[in-house]
Amino acid sequence: MKHLYLFIIFFTACNSIKEKKIFIGGHIINPSSKHLAIYNGDKLIDSLILDQNNKFIYENDSMTGGIYKLEHPPKNQTIFVEPGDSIWFRVNTKDFDASISFSGNGAAKNNFLMDTYLELKKERSYLSSKYSDNNRVFKNIIDSLNNLKEVKWQKFDSINVLTNLAKKITKSSFIYPYANILERYALIRGNKKYLNSDTINYFTFRNELSLKEEELSLFEPYIKYIMSYSSNKSLNEGEYFNINKNKTNFNINRLKVVDTEINSFKLRSTLFRSIAYDELINFKNHKHHKQFITFFSKLENGADQYIDELRNLYIAIENMQTGKKLPLIEIEDSKFNKYNSSHLYGKKNTVIYFWSQTQMNYFKNTYELVLDYKEKFPDYRFIGICLQPLNSLVIDFQKEMNISTENQFAMVDFEKGSKKWVLTMLNKGIIIDNNGYIKEGFGIFTSKRFEKVLNDNYK
Repeated sequence: MKHLYLFIIFFTACNSIKEKKIFIGGHIINPSSKHLAIYNGDKLIDSLILDQNNKFIYENDSMTGGIYKLEHPPKNQTIFVEPGDSIWFRVNTKDFDASISFSGNGAAKNNFLMDTYLELKKERSYLSSKYSDNNRVFKNIIDSLNNLKEVKWQKFDSINVLTNLAKKITKSSFIYPYANILERYALIRGNKKYLNSDTINYFTFRNELSLKEEELSLFEPYIKYIMSYSSNKSLNEGEYFNINKNKTNFNINRLKVVDTEINSFKLRSTLFRSIAYDELINFKNHKHHKQFITFFSKLENGADQYIDELRNLYIAIENMQTGKKLPLIEIEDSKFNKYNSSHLYGKKNTVIYFWSQTQMNYFKNTYELVLDYKEKFPDYRFIGICLQPLNSLVIDFQKEMNISTENQFAMVDFEKGSKKWVLTMLNKGIIIDNNGYIKEGFGIFTSKRFEKVLNDNYK
């Protein structure tokens, strides 16, 4: 799924505990569910429920400063927490980036992080047009942008009282994204073969970075950088990333790089898990995944805690292979009646597509494609599955759009349902026959290949 930075706002209740207790307050407009969860890595800290005004307040006097994750299904957001902050946030899920606002004591560092993220996002299209430039020109561009962010950070640091952790995280918010871009450039352009004699000079930026930042082990820009670094280090002379990236041996080599060069337990754990997911969600490579899991299970100091999770993912992927019976999950219809998913079986082959209440424009566009498919393949039944439980507003919207609610359902429990059906992207498409046996378990609903599969199975 797309990762953005959401920084929660904290406020203190009394001066005597100001340096320890964390208060979390927020207002979520157009929420996708009534639930929020706060995680530290994969450990659940607490689960929250929005009140009738879609607001929440939370307090904790044992959370330490660091990187946390706020989960508001189906979104996951990174958060930076420090004891003593006193901030309030407001966000509209329909226009997430543009709507976030922060106020209160401690908001400055969160605003800096969000502003930096948005600036980097705006630079993407410009930088993508520069990948054809030679490595000296490209590196100079990145150095210039990095220097501009450094000047901005120096000013920010001079007018705010920051902890050492806050300094590290705010500065890392641009240093590691730019370092990651340099690593990605080398991967895309052919690594050592393209850089030639400039290899040593090009990679001098690595000398200013550290592979031992345990405090950043849950900070996405840092993890992305090391993931790209491990990819570069896993390629031999003359090997190309685009050719090797989907090979199991390549990801095994990445595990070896982490095992050799990373000592921090927390950092190793995060990286091992990330590489494993890169491998396993490459569904076309499923026949080689046993080899990967066998190697992964032999790693120590950080990998063993995830082996059961990865084996369960492997089993879930196996259960979604062509010819298997579609795993049962709980769904509900537009009248809020609950069934298991065998209710979807019928006299026709059935196509299942997905949508989210937080992305209604996507739903409109997807339904236009559904209408096109219906015309081309009238003997298929097309069923939409919403990721969140349905509500009267959504059902009224569907009726206004002349969308048949007879073929619209919702997941009752997104976490359980998405795991069983291995739902890793919103535009997934599943095809089953009239008895519920899978004909396509990992389709991309909007792709030309999906239409070809529809045509091949058309009756």
